Amino acid sequence: MRSALLLCVVPILLAAFLLTGAAGPSENLGATIRSRQWPLQAMEVRTAWQTTRGAGVTIAVLDTGVDDQHPDLSGAVVQGPDFTGTASAPGAGPSCDAGTGAGPSVSTGGKADGKADGSAQRAASGKHGTAMAALIAGRGHGPSRSYGVLGVAPEARILSIKVTLDDDDPRWTDAARATCRDAVARGIRYAVDHGAQVISMSLGSGSGAYRGSPAEERAVRYALSRQVVLIASSGNDGAGANRRNFPAAYPGVIAVGAVDQALRPAPFSNRQRYLSLVAPGTEIVSARGGHSYVTADGTSAAAALVAGVAALIRSRYPDLPARDVRRALQQGASLRPPGGRDDAYGTGMANARRAIEAAGRL
Repeated sequence: MRSALLLCVVPILLAAFLLTGAAGPSENLGATIRSRQWPLQAMEVRTAWQTTRGAGVTIAVLDTGVDDQHPDLSGAVVQGPDFTGTASAPGAGPSCDAGTGAGPSVSTGGKADGKADGSAQRAASGKHGTAMAALIAGRGHGPSRSYGVLGVAPEARILSIKVTLDDDDPRWTDAARATCRDAVARGIRYAVDHGAQVISMSLGSGSGAYRGSPAEERAVRYALSRQVVLIASSGNDGAGANRRNFPAAYPGVIAVGAVDQALRPAPFSNRQRYLSLVAPGTEIVSARGGHSYVTADGTSAAAALVAGVAALIRSRYPDLPARDVRRALQQGASLRPPGGRDDAYGTGMANARRAIEAAGRL
């Protein structure tokens, strides 16, 4: 994480991704990637697919942008605006209005027309955002889509809204950060106003320097008033300072921590009273910009997986209020800790099958 992001105005990413594999998908690589998707079994996702695969739901991914040309995301992504201030014309200073035209039209039913306003600049895709989108709604590729990454909700639609840049992006300058201090707040409001039923935010600061803002808290309240489900990563400095992390710590946001393959709390996962539940967050394989794949550790991935489960619930029960989607996720969690909750595990580990069943009882 870069010290330049210590200005309390923008989020940074919660996972360091390592490239694994060739520059372009192959059958062998694609099959290997699919075989390594251990969260699908741990969260009983395939059983949940007997009920729903997320059709009719739009999930807004507030992140670094999404590569809609990756084979595993073909047809799954609608490009929204860029609120980072880096979409300005060459030679121009950063402007938060660059790339923020009317953008794609997404109906309240979650279907998008895929057409962007002519005045809107296309947001350049990012590595981190692509990985998160694939965990949520990856569709795989090849014969019968048997290769590559399958997301938790493979029939859902992604609305990509760019609110930050990858940690190694040289465009993330002091001027851009100072100009676009409310990128996340604007992204939340845009998502709500363009029909997203779920908002996924794998954002925050493991250093604890980023502490949120009144504008973001107002945007969160606005989303909740419109029955939009908000999900965020809990933070990655649990083995150290274990600081509060935003947007996860805002009231009403579903904060997600990470577990390892033994389903134990990952050492880096923040332990906080605001933690809602946990999900797989180590050795997570996903897509990456440029037709490649990555392996990642972090609460970023855990939050994206839970966003996929929320999409399954919303697909099966479209009229369920946001507070009841949260209740279904928590009541349906497996491996509940003694007493029903603790700061390391929340109410338990996200389980897609059980969450859908819990939603049906609400």
